[in-house]
Amino acid sequence: MDGARRRTQRVDRIAEPWGGRTPYGRHQEWPARQDAYLAEGVGPQDVERWVQTASILHSDGDAMDIAVRDGAMVGVRGRVVDRVNRGRLGPKDAFGWQANASPDRLTTPLVRRAGRLVPADWDTAMDLVVSRSRDLLSEHGPGSIGFYTSGQLFLEEYYTLAVLARAGIGTSHLDGNTRLCTATAAEALKETFGCDGQPGSYDDIDHADVIALYGHNIAETQPVQWMRILDRLDGADPPRLLCVDPRPTPVARRAAVHLAPRAGTNVALLNALLHEVIRAGHIDRDWIDAHTVGFEELEKAVADCGPRWAADICDVRVADVMAAAELLGTADRLLSTVLQGVYQSHQATAAAVQVNNLHLIRGMLGRPGAGILQMNGQPTAENTRECGANGDLPGFRNWENEEHVADLAEVWNVDPSAIPRHRPPTHAMQMFRYAEQGSLRMLWISGTNPAVSLPELARVRSVLSRRRLFTVVQDLFLTETAQLADVVLPAATWGEKSGTFTNADRTVHLSDRAVDPPGEARADLDIFLDYARRMDFRDKDGAPLVSWHDPESAFEAWKRCSAGRPCDYTGLSYGKLRGGSGIQWPCDASAPGGTDRLYTDGIGWAHPDVCESYGKDLVTGAAVSVVEYRSLNPDGKAVIKAAEYLPPHEDTDADHPFQLTTGRTLYHFHTRTKTGRTPQLDAAAPDVWVEISAADADARGLDEGDLVEVSNARGALRGRLRVTGIRPGLLFVPFHYGYWDTPAGCGPDGTVPGRAANETTVTDWDPVSKQPLFKTAAAAVRLVAKGDGRPAPAPTTTASAPVRGGTAAATRGGPAAQVSEVAYPDAAGPDRPTGGTR
Repeated sequence: MDGARRRTQRVDRIAEPWGGRTPYGRHQEWPARQDAYLAEGVGPQDVERWVQTASILHSDGDAMDIAVRDGAMVGVRGRVVDRVNRGRLGPKDAFGWQANASPDRLTTPLVRRAGRLVPADWDTAMDLVVSRSRDLLSEHGPGSIGFYTSGQLFLEEYYTLAVLARAGIGTSHLDGNTRLCTATAAEALKETFGCDGQPGSYDDIDHADVIALYGHNIAETQPVQWMRILDRLDGADPPRLLCVDPRPTPVARRAAVHLAPRAGTNVALLNALLHEVIRAGHIDRDWIDAHTVGFEELEKAVADCGPRWAADICDVRVADVMAAAELLGTADRLLSTVLQGVYQSHQATAAAVQVNNLHLIRGMLGRPGAGILQMNGQPTAENTRECGANGDLPGFRNWENEEHVADLAEVWNVDPSAIPRHRPPTHAMQMFRYAEQGSLRMLWISGTNPAVSLPELARVRSVLSRRRLFTVVQDLFLTETAQLADVVLPAATWGEKSGTFTNADRTVHLSDRAVDPPGEARADLDIFLDYARRMDFRDKDGAPLVSWHDPESAFEAWKRCSAGRPCDYTGLSYGKLRGGSGIQWPCDASAPGGTDRLYTDGIGWAHPDVCESYGKDLVTGAAVSVVEYRSLNPDGKAVIKAAEYLPPHEDTDADHPFQLTTGRTLYHFHTRTKTGRTPQLDAAAPDVWVEISAADADARGLDEGDLVEVSNARGALRGRLRVTGIRPGLLFVPFHYGYWDTPAGCGPDGTVPGRAANETTVTDWDPVSKQPLFKTAAAAVRLVAKGDGRPAPAPTTTASAPVRGGTAAATRGGPAAQVSEVAYPDAAGPDRPTGGTR
């Protein structure tokens, strides 16, 4: 490190979540900054070893090292050598590791006896699971068993689960909770490019002159990449930002143009932007002709979708629509990012595809700064898709293509008929419907908490409580879902097991085991391997179907499955990933260092013979046949697919005058199973709140801190009121809060409404991606009790900042939240890598 000038400071990373700035100019390399946080009383000299890993509490893939002393985690530091974060950590990275040592971790299996969960040994618990599996297979067939997994396991675990579910059990009922957050990302990429796979790279932030963020509060969901944008904004030749979001996010505050459309109108807005870009001639006709099909249909579809038309539907200013279109149309290098404000809203896939269309008609692909990031919400969401744990076949194979199925069967050494393919894979919402109807009789839930995260929770609790449904829950804590299970299996987590995972821009990281799991908790991979062994799954030659025995051998098996596919891992190994930076797939003999961007020389995986999907109707979700697709796209170009705007299914009325949207806050992740057990993060946002505009609050005589009830026909919740700059007519509630840390336990106690946002969300999903629509409900709000002068328990540092000064004390973390930042503003960083040794 001797050759690099450095600047050191300590920063309260709750009060200043994005830390200090290291400005840099366009086309320059992002300067390094190493963030580190150690437990109180621990200094760098006390750390016995640093163990390589990456973030598990968002989709960014921030590389870090875990500090270990006396067999326990005592801190973390960012990995300067890594391409994703250049040493930086977000608040959840810096503090979230503490949850691993929570005293209420599950340490032994539990089984239900006489209506109560009681401790058991592993043999007893697994014998129950195996005996029920065999009975159901014998009596009702493979369709009676389903698996619902996470976006937080490791690649090796998803792949093992996909093999045992598809070729072992033979069920089509396998999906991940990625259905709730990034199913639309995958579907939009398949609709446009014929195949999943992120076209762009985080490095595009360094080169873009315009960055457009659609429904993506990157400051709170991927805070380290927001640090990168902030550093560009403070440097030479900064990018201009377009923000489409109904809330006053940190992104909106720095945007050149901020559009806050009415919920459910994204397609109308995007059609107007396409209309204006085409009308003004800001298109690359040569690129369109060479690489796309469908432009004429798009041009016709948006011909009447002018700014005035969209402004009336979206309730935004005409001038702002025109300014946004000018920004997009005149960009030299355009980077677009998309997340839940699109994915969880009305016409989700149709809207995400229109963002792709903007890039196609402008030829903004495959060059530094010109790219699309259809973002993920979870750390390993990409792996669920690659490995086939999200409803697709592993390796982005097409389940309707007989050659693809035969190829997969050869990899697994099974007969092609063993792989279910006579109907579409079952998505999560349909699995719960089958369980409600009684045809699905066993549901194995791993690493997710649907009793808080799914819509219309009263219905979900009813399904999970049914006696005829045998529920297995594999988790770290006795979550709201685990409390309803028949068998609970204690799992090891990040830092307690080894494996790989892939972030939103295709960067693969290795996470080494740093400490032992508590008690009898086991790695998810070991649990799945044990189940496969006990079930005695065999290939067509009588050998074990699952032949691997540990993470590294599972990774090698996955590499064989990925060979020649878009997500080719054959050039990777644990040894190659250990010690240096994460590497972007595809990584093979022709690209041994990985691949920065896809589609640098045309569209590679859209040909009818190789594509992952033939596409769907964007309105009905009906599948496009191979004959139709071959006729439309015989040469395998990108597909420009137009979409008509349609009004949302649920609209406001006299009894429910507000639109209701849900979402995340910077300091929490999912249902708070980890972040709610992290002191600094929990203190920053300790309880649920309800956001309302100042105009709506004034009209109803409501003030900051009032206790209010949000309700509709499905249910109700109560929380303290936060008055913000959110668009009028809209309420926002963070979805993280359930009941595990309340007297109610697993749900409302029946005397008063609960606090979970999903008590009120609608059971509805996008027809194409099948992603639930968490952002399209209608609701009423009423005063329950006036506040006592205290503010809502909402952060002041985020989109939830109060609109009126003095209504809430600034969010701070104090001495316990001080993170060391060592910045290298004029250099690439330290002279040598800083971590990974064991």
